[in-house]
Amino acid sequence: MARIIHLAIEIYSAILFGAVIVSWVAPRSRHPFVQFLRRATDPVLEPIRRILPAAGGIDFSPMVALLLLQLLGRLFR
Repeated sequence: MARIIHLAIEIYSAILFGAVIVSWVAPRSRHPFVQFLRRATDPVLEPIRRILPAAGGIDFSPMVALLLLQLLGRLFR
């Protein structure tokens, strides 16, 4: 069970990282893959964004989410 949870965390981390890259390259894209990335990551990032506002126009919520996922992943090793 722990391996499945760890794998899910790794997959979600990759999806989150992909969303970050896409936000730099094509921030306003309507491509279905980009929309999937946004739908998959926004439920996690929005609560973080409410707590941690953008500093100087930079959104640090993905970094916080990745850090939290890494910490959670260590619990399931």
